Amino acid sequence: MSHVAEFDYVIVGAGSAGCLLANRLSANPDHRVLLIEAGGKDDWFWIKVPVGYLYTIANPRTDWCFTTEADPGLAGRSIHYARGRVIGGCSSINAMIHMRGQSSDYDLWAQATGDERWLWGGRDGPGETLAIYKRLEDYFGGGDDWHGAGGEIRVERPRVRWKILDAWQAAAAEVGIAPIDEFNRGDNAGSAYFHVNQRRGRRWSMADAFLHPIAHRSNLTVYTNAQALRLLMDDQVHDDQRRGAWTTAQHRATGVRLLKDGRIVDVHARREVILSAGAIGSPHLMQASGLGPAELLTQHQVPVAVDLPGVGENLQDHLQLRTIYRVRGARTVNTLYRNWITRGGMGLQYLTLRSGPLTMPPSTLGAFAKSDPALASPDLEWHVQPLSLPKFGEPLHPYAAITPSVCNLRPSSRGQVHIADADPLVNPKIACNYLSTEADRQIAVTGLRMTRQIMAAPALVRYHPQELLPGPQLVNDEDLQQAAGELGTTIFHPVGTCAMGAFDARGVPRSAATVLDTDCRVYGVAGLRVADASAMPAITSGNTNAPVMLIAERAARAILG
Repeated sequence: MSHVAEFDYVIVGAGSAGCLLANRLSANPDHRVLLIEAGGKDDWFWIKVPVGYLYTIANPRTDWCFTTEADPGLAGRSIHYARGRVIGGCSSINAMIHMRGQSSDYDLWAQATGDERWLWGGRDGPGETLAIYKRLEDYFGGGDDWHGAGGEIRVERPRVRWKILDAWQAAAAEVGIAPIDEFNRGDNAGSAYFHVNQRRGRRWSMADAFLHPIAHRSNLTVYTNAQALRLLMDDQVHDDQRRGAWTTAQHRATGVRLLKDGRIVDVHARREVILSAGAIGSPHLMQASGLGPAELLTQHQVPVAVDLPGVGENLQDHLQLRTIYRVRGARTVNTLYRNWITRGGMGLQYLTLRSGPLTMPPSTLGAFAKSDPALASPDLEWHVQPLSLPKFGEPLHPYAAITPSVCNLRPSSRGQVHIADADPLVNPKIACNYLSTEADRQIAVTGLRMTRQIMAAPALVRYHPQELLPGPQLVNDEDLQQAAGELGTTIFHPVGTCAMGAFDARGVPRSAATVLDTDCRVYGVAGLRVADASAMPAITSGNTNAPVMLIAERAARAILG
């Protein structure tokens, strides 16, 4: 055991949220800030090249390489569950898609927390969400009613287009999904090329945005290859006159115990500990520290500090149904990658022009639509890829094909993240429980049928699309439900496992599922916050990195305010 000097703030996790928090909290030179990352530095070539996700996902150099529990909804399969384990976290290995979600998502957040500041808002509205997104953004088109300029998060157009995707977009229009300019104006109904977090053809992670530019600050310390083992707490009663999560807390977080360079190290926080380890890492560390469902902790001989039934519960994710269609007469990544001459050409195009297929995110084109016309906003999203492969980390198929993946944006299925052992180095059990509700199974069938309608539209006829997955022989609902379970997989958007919620006049959560107040403070533990995707009470419509930055910015303002 060795000890190090105290800090004012200790942040666990140098992912998207952690990088922003380190930036904001260290802006005051009087604050000593420690940022802890279990993984290594983000200086590997394939992190910076956008198409490098093919090499960073499922690679222990950059990925925790979690696997889920066998899932009855997925035909008993266990699946790979990628989470970033590197400076920048998931923003160093993700799809780079900049997606705020829809205004209706933030209606749900405001309802869950009793805080109207989460509302989308606008010039005359009460919410702060749109204004914060604009503040954080450096948009390629400059500032306007919808976008900001000069912020840290760079947002650009994709630098490659595909004729087969243009045809898919035209086919979607023929079945009622109209082309639109973009997805980030509050109502995403329609089809468009995704905007991406890139700068001149290179991945722009949240470490690039928030951490690297201020890494020189003398009051900021960054530990890499340092895994948090448990939270340090005292057991004194702390009264907070403000209503909320810290009112009459029985414990105070005082630091974190780490495994670093083969040694156990205790670091101490004079002001706060902030967990930004993600929807898997944050609840796992809390449970290993005695904060979580008492029955679960007792089962694994972990002393219960605070019985918090919601820690690790409420896991939500977008299940993508990756349909595959073989095509003829179209250029796809599969066909380009087969030939060493075209592979060399792609590399030369990237090195000289920073354009072409190597700048491509995993999904280039998207579409949003309603599974039921009576819905107020879209609940289905397509990520359309000009490629096909069995799964990430495996070789591309040896024929021209595209992958229109469809997902339910508002799943009603809920999973859990539970410790598997009192030893914090043992990975947690991740049970997603996909397709465990009848509503989710029916929407999956609707999504598959709507995909077939698009693929059969006149605009795609010239490419002779041939359905390979799930297969044209599957026609009734029962067969398509079974197919959804057999081909569905995560789209890497886990959220909700330390959810924010509302509190009553006594400062008591209105729901047992609530872990945090609207300022991300942990109920019953003073000096502890969770600011990452686990704080979301409900999953947003689409990729989750941008909403995580919204949460982190709101948390930073609450801490400093």
